Amino acid sequence: MRVPPVATTAMSTIQLTDDDVGKTVVTSTGNEIGIVSGYRYGTAYVDPDPGLKTTLLTKLGWEDTDADDGYPLQTDAVDTITEDQIRLSTDL
Repeated sequence: MRVPPVATTAMSTIQLTDDDVGKTVVTSTGNEIGIVSGYRYGTAYVDPDPGLKTTLLTKLGWEDTDADDGYPLQTDAVDTITEDQIRLSTDL
């Protein structure tokens, strides 16, 4: 028996822009981790909450960087963007 092909849809791509500066960045469970402090050359930068745990910093790749202007936010870490918030993926 031949199985008909399943229709697939392309996944939407997250686009961070200059409009995201000032938005709160939260984990998939809603815990605030920082604020988007800048946007340069296609990359959003996050000023993290000083109380962030080392494990989360490590998962985001921010543990070894001394960034005065914030840490780069990789689009593959972002699940959704709303009017006032950027929610990270559940797999962090």
